[in-house]
Amino acid sequence: MAWDFSTDSEFAKQLDWMESFVRQEVWPLETLELTWPQLRRALAPLQREVKSRGLWAAHLSPEQGGQGFGQVKLGLMHEILGTSPLGPLAFGNQAPDSGNSEILAESGTAEQKRRWLEPLLAGEMYSSFAMTEPDTAGSDPAQLATTAVLDEGSGDWIINGHKWFISNAEVADFVIVVAVTDPEAERHRRVTQFIVPAGTRGMRIVRSIGTMEEPHPRTFPSHAELLFEDVRVPADAVLGERGAGFAVAQMRLGPGRIHHCMRWLGQTRRAFDMLCERATYRTVQGGTLGDKQTVRNWIADSAAEMQAARLMTLHAAWTADTQGFKAARKEIGYIKYYGARVLHDVIDRAVQAHGSLGYSTDLPLEAMYRAARGARFYDGPDEVHRDSVARLILRDYTPPAHGVPTQHIPTRREAARERFAELLDAATGNG
Repeated sequence: MAWDFSTDSEFAKQLDWMESFVRQEVWPLETLELTWPQLRRALAPLQREVKSRGLWAAHLSPEQGGQGFGQVKLGLMHEILGTSPLGPLAFGNQAPDSGNSEILAESGTAEQKRRWLEPLLAGEMYSSFAMTEPDTAGSDPAQLATTAVLDEGSGDWIINGHKWFISNAEVADFVIVVAVTDPEAERHRRVTQFIVPAGTRGMRIVRSIGTMEEPHPRTFPSHAELLFEDVRVPADAVLGERGAGFAVAQMRLGPGRIHHCMRWLGQTRRAFDMLCERATYRTVQGGTLGDKQTVRNWIADSAAEMQAARLMTLHAAWTADTQGFKAARKEIGYIKYYGARVLHDVIDRAVQAHGSLGYSTDLPLEAMYRAARGARFYDGPDEVHRDSVARLILRDYTPPAHGVPTQHIPTRREAARERFAELLDAATGNG
């Protein structure tokens, strides 16, 4: 099947508009230290303009309240939005809200969609997804310890547990919580997802977590530590079926990983542009940095790595569009760990080329560099994705007969001699 990443001319015009819009309207907001309410007010007129152009919440189908763009178009869009941490917010497809809206659209009841999905898509609400825990390995979600126990008398569920690194929790209007409901079931049928409204009794935000990306979180929704102490929610808080928590989560992980990787490419391109610009004007030892072979190597290597990552990501998106996300598992695994490495390496070269200026906060490079480190474990550690890819590849291979490699030279030489003898006998009439 031929790969086709092309888009129609009308969408190409929209991409041009998005690139100009993000550079002129969104990038300047990065320089302001705004509180969350101030940021929402600053983004509101930009969001109205995005909606007027039919580009809002583009990750969902029209039936679900979105634009139905498909993964290739979404990927090209996220490549532009990803140049700024505020880009997705301006277009209504920021994490974790985009992923939460996808699972609500696919698994939510009519009432859940009315109460949570519609205001989420309208930009009137924000949400959070609580899966990660401090004392269980994120690379093995089957170890989750947070529990939800059914109260047979009332029909309510009672949630107890400890979650952390929960994005958006401090500003979320509701939290989707993953908890163990069936501890004796097989490992991928143990958990269920619940919708817990903000302010529910027993759900407590312990603290904001400082990170390498945001050491002192104050102006932008960060990550938080949450405690659930006898949190009681009604039966209609269950999202999807009981025991289907992992299956529901997979609906958001495949698209989310593609979008992450395309946003990383946007960040990478921005750093690459700064690297190349620096090479044209910074003089040292009688010439510009661009005259130095080392810097030219950085530029060439970065360009090649970016092109490879971009084509790999678009191919993953195209495979998802044409064959479904299950068929794209290997391709999505490739881009997750390869894209994270390219993101880091290109930004690192740009910082190095700028020296103390790149290390300072006068350029966005230092913030990009800090944020890039998280890419290696967001949505699963790189090591897990590498291992998964290798296992998928090995499924297409079988052990050779008698343990002899299929390309074993002595064995193939003997077979070739026998075949040559047969052909020679046939040619001389002895066969």
